[in-house]
Amino acid sequence: MDEFRDLLEELLNGELLQMVFSGQKQRREVTKIRVRPLMVKGTLMFQAAFWDGKKEKHRNYGKVELTEAAVDWMEQDFKQMQADTVSVSASVLVSKKGKVTVKKRYLAQRRAAPQLSHNRRKHYILEEGKPVPFLVELGVMTPEGRVVNSRYDKFRQINRFLEFIEDICPCLPRNRELTMIDFGCGKSYLTFAMYYYLRELRGLDLRIIGLDLKEDVINHCNALARKFGYEKLQFLAGDIADYEGVEQVDLVVTLHACDTATDYALAKAVAWNARAILSVPCCQHELNGQIENEILQPVLRYGLLKERIAALVTDGLRASMLEQQGYEVQVLEFIDMEHTPKNILIRAVKRGGGKYPLIRPAAAGDKSQEAAAGAPEKNGDEELERCMEFLKADPTLYRLLKRGEPPRKSGI
Repeated sequence: MDEFRDLLEELLNGELLQMVFSGQKQRREVTKIRVRPLMVKGTLMFQAAFWDGKKEKHRNYGKVELTEAAVDWMEQDFKQMQADTVSVSASVLVSKKGKVTVKKRYLAQRRAAPQLSHNRRKHYILEEGKPVPFLVELGVMTPEGRVVNSRYDKFRQINRFLEFIEDICPCLPRNRELTMIDFGCGKSYLTFAMYYYLRELRGLDLRIIGLDLKEDVINHCNALARKFGYEKLQFLAGDIADYEGVEQVDLVVTLHACDTATDYALAKAVAWNARAILSVPCCQHELNGQIENEILQPVLRYGLLKERIAALVTDGLRASMLEQQGYEVQVLEFIDMEHTPKNILIRAVKRGGGKYPLIRPAAAGDKSQEAAAGAPEKNGDEELERCMEFLKADPTLYRLLKRGEPPRKSGI
């Protein structure tokens, strides 16, 4: 745990935004611990919120006390820790055998510093109290900028997604018009949010295309785009497998595209050599109907468990396939499980394509760091094939990427 202690020494200061301990090693009352800094009578302290699935209990720590407590949590209770400061993002993973892996990346652009008052107000990219036209139109905000109570979860979801967009901005080129496609855009809350943030707030030269099968929804979204004067925001009705309207795409977004529709979106993104991909998969049914394994049969015979295992395996294989295609990939929690069970986000950034190192660059010859940074290993294909053979799985994305399977209707 020495490397973890060194990390805590670097992170535990007034620039810490949050630190989250999760992934129970064994079933305990506390399922997650979230830490943030605060000032108590002029002294920097750290408040730990212990979440048991229903409510939070809080306790304040000094730096030395929290360091010892954090080491104990990682040794005894949790498998992973994710931390963010103004200038650093870091993660810690503990394997079943107790091996500790520490990863850090230094941000190209500093985030806003935290407010350290005891009753601080959470900072959002789209701020409360400042009316945003499309949020008012969509019923998330009042004309005065107050967030409607019943839509607060949607407001948080939008801001959370914009944080992921903010993180990948450094990898996007600045010397030309950017193209972004949102496959399966639906009512387009997040599509409008991305356009507003990237073009109106950050001033990037980009156009965004939203694609969905529902023509009535597309017509409504186009009407809103015209109403707000969003000249480079366009919505089209069509299926992703047939879409050939652009030759180059910089950012591909696919949110809650059902089942294999996600695979078609990811395959398209790879074919376009997209700089970045953000995908929140949904309804991963394909492998649920495929996977078989005699060794795992005592678990797979239970339908609910097989469904969840199939969903996790589906997204794990997707992430590994993107790594094999030259992307640095992270699988992240989108928003808290209490708001939606569809909370996994796959974030992929083209390796060597920009200024966005997901992991701190390795020193020359540091093979372990290179592996941690997501560099594809020579036997990556063999590992994938062994895994799929073990589970009798034949996922659509693998067929699209490796076998050149011709497109068919994807469902979005």
